[in-house]
Amino acid sequence: MDQSAPPPLLVLDGLGKRFGSLQALEGVTLDVQAGTVHCLLGENGAGKSTLCNLIFGVYAPSAGQMRFGERPWLPSSPAEALEQGIAMVHQHFSLVPRMTVVENLMLGQAKGVLKRREFGDRIRDIADRFGFVLDPDAVVGELSVGERQRAEIVKCLMRDPRLLVLDEPTAVLPPGEIGALLDICRRVADSGRAVILVTHKLAEIAKVADSVAVLRTGRLVAKADMKTADMGALVHAMVGREVKPLDVALGDSTEAEAEAAPPVRPGFALVCDGLTVQDRHGATRLDNFTLEVRPGEIVGLAGVEGNGQSELGMVLAGLLTPNEGRYFIGDTELTHAGAAAVTAAGGGIVPEDRHAVACITAMSVAENMYLNKLDLFTRFGLLQRRALNEAAQVQMKEFDVRAAGPEVAFSGLSGGNQQKAVLGRELTLDPLVALVAAQPTRGLDVSAVEAVYRQIRAAARRGVGVLLISSELDELIAVADRIAVLYRGRLVGERPAEMGERGAIGALMSGQVA
Repeated sequence: MDQSAPPPLLVLDGLGKRFGSLQALEGVTLDVQAGTVHCLLGENGAGKSTLCNLIFGVYAPSAGQMRFGERPWLPSSPAEALEQGIAMVHQHFSLVPRMTVVENLMLGQAKGVLKRREFGDRIRDIADRFGFVLDPDAVVGELSVGERQRAEIVKCLMRDPRLLVLDEPTAVLPPGEIGALLDICRRVADSGRAVILVTHKLAEIAKVADSVAVLRTGRLVAKADMKTADMGALVHAMVGREVKPLDVALGDSTEAEAEAAPPVRPGFALVCDGLTVQDRHGATRLDNFTLEVRPGEIVGLAGVEGNGQSELGMVLAGLLTPNEGRYFIGDTELTHAGAAAVTAAGGGIVPEDRHAVACITAMSVAENMYLNKLDLFTRFGLLQRRALNEAAQVQMKEFDVRAAGPEVAFSGLSGGNQQKAVLGRELTLDPLVALVAAQPTRGLDVSAVEAVYRQIRAAARRGVGVLLISSELDELIAVADRIAVLYRGRLVGERPAEMGERGAIGALMSGQVA
């Protein structure tokens, strides 16, 4: 050991956390050095978010000790953590939708006379300095998921922390902005601070990490210096098995599966005809969007986030009425029908923001997994909870939703397990004619990504038409049959889902239209 090396900024010694009968973390020992980016790997439910929340004062540990800046560290609250120099960007947003960006970022930070213009200039300065585009006067509820994530990151950077904890910060960012965020992490570390970065994306780790730790089922199973790390060994440590590339893993379906698929019915599963959406300021967010998806077909919709995908997803979910145009699921027009009618017509919806429109976090896992068919478990106006929990237990196993049990609160699940639960609910809709999945693998680890796309492909083989909206171009190429590109609300082109077309699709995403 180098005696001249400074002591670690953060030390975790035998850290553990138990929630009732669930041992979320056990015996985690870890050092984080100032001036470094320390990446934390692990499957969904491995304990990464729990570990971050212990450091940030959201939870108190059940066992073990922490030290921060050479002093014992046991924060009583996130407020104390912020005061002492630890800031955290959470997986789930903490912004108030009806307020503007500047109003949200002033909460808890501005004192005395509120100088909105001065605060807005500060936000612009930070955004410009770190490569973000963020309008301080924009209403948060009207922003895309990616734009809201940028606001969270700027809010965190305004604290000038000694330790910056980022829990899956790139999960909602388009590819062009991920590099900018990783550059921020590098600059923060180079300034003498430390960064803990939770991510599932190995390319990010290879680019920015100085060191990496791997959690599996709440235990620390591997640590490595990135200069000598074997990426394959890290993935194996994370999931406990070899993980194939997505295109290879999804290409090994058996002939028996193909033969078992029912004949595809004629017509279209989903039709969008001239859909146009304008926001409250009159700006066109979706412009004459026209697309057809056949039964059994997976159509990928590519585009940098903020180009109309959010508005399209809201329209197709029955949560936003377009200014012009109409859309159909099967033979049923649903333009003005609402969310319940979409479900009744066989429309499965996996929205990009699961917290806002896909679940009720205070309800149980079982209730959320059967949210669209709770009437199946209702008798004389009373919910038959035993039957509901038994059915949910089966569905949790099928879709690998990891929780202490079906009766626990949905809010207690990790982000990835919440996403798998929502996907499971929508894929088991009967009938299921069309599936609209927006960013379905956001926040998922490599193993879960493979499982999600297997389920989506299986649905397509059963004759379901799938519209897959994602900013992950490589995933679209591996999964879709064809890829359409959305730019500034307009459909600007379409290409076969082939790796040789990657450059052409990327050019369309950047607005380079012939």
